[in-house]
Amino acid sequence: MNYWLLKSEPDVWSIEQQKKAGPKGAMWDGVRNYQAANNLKDMKKGDLCFFYHSNIGKEIVGIVKVIKEAFIDPTDKKRDLLLCKLLL
Repeated sequence: MNYWLLKSEPDVWSIEQQKKAGPKGAMWDGVRNYQAANNLKDMKKGDLCFFYHSNIGKEIVGIVKVIKEAFIDPTDKKRDLLLCKLLL
């Protein structure tokens, strides 16, 4: 098992929104940074991630678990954006 740090702006996607996603989890999308996308590819089901609020708050606010490994973002016409699915 690996451990990861995932950052989000709380006004874009907060830990509260992640909690509301419930047992179905929520997709971690919008990753544009090349290295971050490589990290998404390396995440495995069951890996744990610190959920970090950046810029506003600047703190780890929870721990999430990868419940679906990286897959192509179905809304990406170029088919090069990845996302994974996380559960609080």
